[in-house]
Amino acid sequence: MLKRVHEIELEMLVEVDRICKENNIKYTIIGGTLLGAVRHGGFIPWDDDADVAMLRPEYEKFCSVIDEKLDNSRFYFQNMERTEGYRWGYAKLRRKGTLFIRENQEHMKYEQGIFLDIFPIDGTPDNRILRKIHKFRCFCVRKILWSQVGKRVSRSRLQRSIYGILSMIPDNSIKKMYSGLILKIHPNTSKVVRTLTYPAPKKLDGYYRRWFAETAPILFEGHEFEGVKDYKGWLSFEFGDYMKLPPEEKRKTHPVTDIKFI
Repeated sequence: MLKRVHEIELEMLVEVDRICKENNIKYTIIGGTLLGAVRHGGFIPWDDDADVAMLRPEYEKFCSVIDEKLDNSRFYFQNMERTEGYRWGYAKLRRKGTLFIRENQEHMKYEQGIFLDIFPIDGTPDNRILRKIHKFRCFCVRKILWSQVGKRVSRSRLQRSIYGILSMIPDNSIKKMYSGLILKIHPNTSKVVRTLTYPAPKKLDGYYRRWFAETAPILFEGHEFEGVKDYKGWLSFEFGDYMKLPPEEKRKTHPVTDIKFI
């Protein structure tokens, strides 16, 4: 089953790569996808998703051409701006004709097929104090977005109640909050960057911009994609001794309650 998921995710990676190369958009595979490329030559055997990242200007350009350039016979694209009820600050490319329902997200109102995550990477304030304030604001918006799930799955009644209140905030208000996190002053020159609604690493409260700005081809499942040029630096920062396999009990996939293939 996981092999079939990988095959479909590889289709989507090829599609993103095609669109980006045809439209001069810079991207990089990231996260476990980059780790898999370096350590396994492709997917981590027990991983069940794939990740791509783009600096904000590249991401906006990608979104501006997606309707025209995407193979709409096979794929569809989701983000907060275009998908009603979508609660994540990053986009997903999904495969038509499939189903991939994550545990505790059965009630979400948008279509859920097998997916590829596309992360916009934004600047953070260079001043450390302002960066901490910005980080706290990102945390608050992330929790508001998560509230539709948190009100059902949080362990304590108090947490479920708080998330229940947060879940009542109108979508338009949440979108304005999210938009307010995107730096308007020198957004393309800050030294440290991050995905705004995804937990930032404790070190730096983000990542060095150069890791996303400087890319190089890397082989993944026999295909050549763009990866972080200094992949050793990024992988060491993110995973430590990245070539060492984790113990078997930590080789986990995301719980899924329903899955359907083409």
